[in-house]
Amino acid sequence: MSEKEGTPKKKAAMHVGVQGMGTSKHELQFLVRHGVTHMNCGVDGYDAETLLRHRQEAAAEGVSFEATHVGLAESITLAADPQRDRDLDALCQIIENAGKAGIRALFYNFCILDHQRTESTPGRGGSMYSTFDMSKYDNETLSKAGRVSREEAFERASYFLERVIPVAEENKVQMACHLNDPPAPILRGVERWNYPVFEGLKRFSELVDSPYHGFNFCCGVASEGLEDPGTELYDIVRYFGERKKIFNVHFRNIKGGLHHFQEVWPDEGDVDMYKLAKVFRDVQYPYMLMPDHAPDHPDDVPPAGGSGRVRQAWAFQFGYIIALVQAANSEV
Repeated sequence: MSEKEGTPKKKAAMHVGVQGMGTSKHELQFLVRHGVTHMNCGVDGYDAETLLRHRQEAAAEGVSFEATHVGLAESITLAADPQRDRDLDALCQIIENAGKAGIRALFYNFCILDHQRTESTPGRGGSMYSTFDMSKYDNETLSKAGRVSREEAFERASYFLERVIPVAEENKVQMACHLNDPPAPILRGVERWNYPVFEGLKRFSELVDSPYHGFNFCCGVASEGLEDPGTELYDIVRYFGERKKIFNVHFRNIKGGLHHFQEVWPDEGDVDMYKLAKVFRDVQYPYMLMPDHAPDHPDDVPPAGGSGRVRQAWAFQFGYIIALVQAANSEV
């Protein structure tokens, strides 16, 4: 791949979003106050009636409930039969419920080994940065998954996608897979399917052919698997954006790269986030750009009536994203 710089033909409909927050009045007004009118909603049930209730509560405050996250049972990622098929049936029912409730997308993680980090490190203003340092990581102890090759990981993913994507198509619900965090050749005996980053994502995207199969694309996670994210990330985003395989974006930055990184404030990382916003504009990305894994701070305590997840960081990042979207679109 080689980076392309083209003249944009029109503005993109991309917009700021949020994940994980619920539909209490307190949370929704916090969002609207900061210019956020689209959300990946935290829900208290996956039946159609509950999803519709959350959607109506959000709409009453001027927020569009675009998507929600659904966890995958271990039986699915660990290929534990016959429970795997029963859990896939349950997931297919959730997809049907989401379609009935008018939810655009379901976000999920296909992780044989879950999120991995080492000890957090200090950042600016007393904040703490989520960190991964391979030199301090126990990469000898196997996880409960044991040893899993990349080929086996893709076989399990294929089994999953061949079951759920036809249901997603029938119900017009996008299925957006998050990248395994962090990408690496092998962690605790598991070969990551999304390493090397471009090759892994390309192969995953081609396991089934459907406009409802794509990514919850985390710019931070993709960067974590690159030697030089400040030069490599843009063309990866362009490739999948042009093919309409990006259904949501975690718009965050890191310092470092493969095997050693910190998740930092968006304005101080190695990726030029303005340049990245222009790539999303050029491919006409139409959905949410949202904070993710924001730096934490001791003052971020949950207030009454809300989830209170890293509110200081999110308030900053909402404004940052809105400004970059406006700047990128102003060039057209």
